[in-house]
Amino acid sequence: MNEARPKLPFTGDDEADELISSDAMALLIGFVLDQQVPLQKAFSGPLELRRRVGTLDPAALAEMDPGRLESAFKERPALHRFPANMARRTQALAEAIVRDYGGDAELVWRGARDGHDLQRRLLSLPGIGELKAGTIIAILGKRLDVRPPGWEEVAPGHPTLGDVDSPDSLAAYQAGKRARKAALRAEGKA
Repeated sequence: MNEARPKLPFTGDDEADELISSDAMALLIGFVLDQQVPLQKAFSGPLELRRRVGTLDPAALAEMDPGRLESAFKERPALHRFPANMARRTQALAEAIVRDYGGDAELVWRGARDGHDLQRRLLSLPGIGELKAGTIIAILGKRLDVRPPGWEEVAPGHPTLGDVDSPDSLAAYQAGKRARKAALRAEGKA
């Protein structure tokens, strides 16, 4: 494994983990898919999508016939619990990357002036809200050595996937997250 680019151990599949670690578009698609499905399924989605359509190139995804992309998401096993919606969101993400970053997803963070600019850039992407943006910033800073000035100011102070560096730490992170959610439900806040 390349020491400069550690693998993100989110899926339990070496090839899928390598892809999200080395391909910015794959990582962003994983975050778009990371809702209402297990984390492992969401972040395995980019690899399976690439297998089904042959590419994760933002320009190719943006220009792809929406029906073809939706069919790829619906093919069994479906890439997501809501395949049609996620196909549309993935295509919207690709369109934004092409429009705003010339088709280079890594420019989202590589071109950021500082942490606040990085946060703004992430929040402008379809399918990326405040919590996801914070988690991406944590992953970039803690795991992928992408640290624009002031990134710590916008990184979450609580545990995130940015703290995950092994299958064991992923299991501990997920157990902690479930416990926090259960405590909030017990308090009537969730």
